[in-house]
Amino acid sequence: MDNQTAIRMELNKIILLLAMQCIQKLISSRQKKKRKRKIWVRDWISRRQDLGASAQLLTEMRVEHATGYKNFMRMLPHQFDCLLSQVKSAIQKQDTHMRNAIPVKVKLEVTLRYLATGDSLHTLEALYRVERSTISIFLPEVCEAIYNALKDYIRIPSREDWIRIEHGFRTKWNFPGCIGALDGKHINTGIILLALVDDDYCFSYVNVGTNGRASDGGVYQKSNLAHALENNTLNLPDQSVIVADAAFPLKSYLMKPYRTTPTRRENLFNYPRRIVENAFGILVTRFRVLMNAIDMTPEKVDCVTLAACALHNWLRKTSDMYITQRCVDFEDIQQGVVIPGAWRAQLRRALEGIPPTRYSNHASRQAEAIRNTYAQLFETTEAVLWQDHMI
Repeated sequence: MDNQTAIRMELNKIILLLAMQCIQKLISSRQKKKRKRKIWVRDWISRRQDLGASAQLLTEMRVEHATGYKNFMRMLPHQFDCLLSQVKSAIQKQDTHMRNAIPVKVKLEVTLRYLATGDSLHTLEALYRVERSTISIFLPEVCEAIYNALKDYIRIPSREDWIRIEHGFRTKWNFPGCIGALDGKHINTGIILLALVDDDYCFSYVNVGTNGRASDGGVYQKSNLAHALENNTLNLPDQSVIVADAAFPLKSYLMKPYRTTPTRRENLFNYPRRIVENAFGILVTRFRVLMNAIDMTPEKVDCVTLAACALHNWLRKTSDMYITQRCVDFEDIQQGVVIPGAWRAQLRRALEGIPPTRYSNHASRQAEAIRNTYAQLFETTEAVLWQDHMI
């Protein structure tokens, strides 16, 4: 072998060695940059099936402490089961090869607890062992499913329903001809809930999602309820009226309080509006998510609010225990005093009222005459012995 051949062989060895070193460095570099395989569920979250509130706390309360379960979920176990059967198909997700879907029972329990308390996502995550990012996704979905399942409990009454409601106002509230109490309240930052309430603290109509800068009356004027009343398309009983607060226009079918310092007669007319105050108070104290700002888009806030209203009506119409006598303002005829409903003590602050709206048109003489007739009626033929102590 000559010298030139030997030199070429040595150079080839050196090149091969350098190439191998380069390959090893490249492999090592890629291994360092390679991320660890993502863990889909944290260990403590993965123990939800055994240690989460659904598996332990609520299971024990369901069997051993039904009243505690009701306070926690705002309904009894059999009511929860009934609601679950109605929303299950809408909120069920399929398992994947990477992870199992959150059980529909847990989804509904988390959502009801959120509506009942307004708890933060961090608190709900710790309680139910469901990641807060997952909760934030399914909360509005479950709220929408609840409303869709129960929306028939909030509907414009039929002719027969109006007659029944009028009979209730006549017999329970001493207000003949009345078919509802109308009001609008700021239920949280930026949201006004406009609602028509029947004689039994249920919502006959709700309008949610209007910008909070508007007044009650301004919201009303833009609502389909106002349009239907103005065009007489609700199939109401003859000569029926709705009572409202001072923010609304005085119409022949819409009675508002006297604005000036009321006389005794006028105070008697203003008194029956207490029913709508109680309905709002019970709604907000039962579903305390409505007490504070809801950190969601306006459309999702609408879903949350409508779900709470639908649950309120459903529970009121299907259970005698949802609203008891002590829950609402009660007239103690013997003592001649009004005992405030329990919701007033539970409400951290009064629901914000709205300044009256100025309307360009004056109330008609017919509307004024109807209101004066009612005020006189409450002082004469419809008077009751205890009324002077209650106004």
